[in-house]
Amino acid sequence: MRLAKNSHPFMYNYKPLSENFVNALGIMYRRYYSSYPRKKNLRENRLNVTRFNNVVSQLPPRFNAEDLCGVLYFQDDPYVCLELFNYASQQPRFRHEVPSYYMVIKKLGRAKLYDEMDGIVKQVFAIPTIGSVALFNMMICFYVKGRKLTRAVNVFRHMRKSAVLGCRPSIRTYNLLFGSLLSKGSNTYINRMYMETVRCLFKQMVDDGIEPDIFSLNTMIKGYIDSLHVNDALRIFHQMAVVYSCKPNSNSYDYLIHGLCCQGRTRNARELYEEMKNKGFVPSGKAYNSLVNSLAMGGEFEEAVRILWEMNEKRRLTDLITYRTLLDEICRHGNVGKAMRLLEELQNKRILDWCTYKELLYVVKDDFGNSDDR
Repeated sequence: MRLAKNSHPFMYNYKPLSENFVNALGIMYRRYYSSYPRKKNLRENRLNVTRFNNVVSQLPPRFNAEDLCGVLYFQDDPYVCLELFNYASQQPRFRHEVPSYYMVIKKLGRAKLYDEMDGIVKQVFAIPTIGSVALFNMMICFYVKGRKLTRAVNVFRHMRKSAVLGCRPSIRTYNLLFGSLLSKGSNTYINRMYMETVRCLFKQMVDDGIEPDIFSLNTMIKGYIDSLHVNDALRIFHQMAVVYSCKPNSNSYDYLIHGLCCQGRTRNARELYEEMKNKGFVPSGKAYNSLVNSLAMGGEFEEAVRILWEMNEKRRLTDLITYRTLLDEICRHGNVGKAMRLLEELQNKRILDWCTYKELLYVVKDDFGNSDDR
C-alpha cells in the first residue's frame, strides 16, 4: 500500500479503538482506583459514636447543667465532650450555665481545637448575662497559647463592654495579654511596636483602678529593655516600691543588669549588681554573662575574672562567648600569658570540659600566638 504524502510510516495502518474496548478500559480504571482508600479530611469529626452513646446513658432523664459538668469532667475525648454539649443544647427546658461553658471550652482548648472552640465562644458572646472572669481569662489563655492574638483581644474587648461587673478584666487578664504581646522573639523593631500597645494597656489598667503586681511590672521592665528603652525600664523600677507598693525581685534586677550592659552602662549595672547581692538575691546566668562581657570589653579584667569565679561558685552556667570575650580582651591588651594561665586554671578546676578547653586554646593561639606577656 502506498503511503500518503507527509504521512507517518506507522500511521497508515491505524484503526480506531472500538467502543466496547473503551468501555472496558473505563471499567478497569474505576475498579482499580476505587480499591484505594480515600484521604480523610483533616477537619473530619473523629467522634466515637459508641463512647458518646455510653456517656449519654450516664445522664439522668432530666439533667441540668451541674449534671452535665459532672459527666464532662471525666471525659478526655474532646469530640465526645463537644457532641455532648450540643446534645444538651437540643434538649427541651435545658439551659447552659457558666460551668458547662467553662468545662467544654477547657476540653477543646487543651486539645487545640480552636475552630470548634470559636463556636462555643460565640455562643457565650451572644448571651449578655453569661460569663465570668475565670471563663474569659481561660479563653484568652488558650488563644494566647495557640498564637491567636486577635481572638484573645476580641475576648478582652468583650469583657470591657460587658454589662456584668463581675466580667470586667482583672490583673490576670492584663498579664496574659502582656505576656503574649512581648513574646515575639528578639527582634528589637517588633518589640518596639508591640511595646507601644503594652504601654497603652498598662495605662488603661492603672486608670481602671487595677493595681499592678510583680509580674506585670517585671513584664514592663523586660519589654522596655527588649525595645531599647532602658531609661523607661529604670523609671518603672524606681516606681515599684514608691508608687505601686511592690518590691523588686531578682527578675527585676536581672532584666536591668542585662539591659544596661548591652548599652555599655557598666557602672550602673554594677551598682544594681551590688544592690541585688545586698538584698540576698543571686543574679541569673544571663545577668552574670552580660556583666562579665561588659567589664571585659571595658578593660576591667580583674573585676571580670572575680565575677567569673563567683559565677561558677553560684553554679551559674557561663557561655562560650563569655569565655572567649574575656580571653580575647585580655590578649588584645598584650597579656597573652595571663590569658593562657587563666585558661589552664579553668581547665584544672574542671570548670571547662576538654572540648571547650581545646577550642578556646586554638582560638587564642591562632589569633595571638603562644607568646608570653608582651
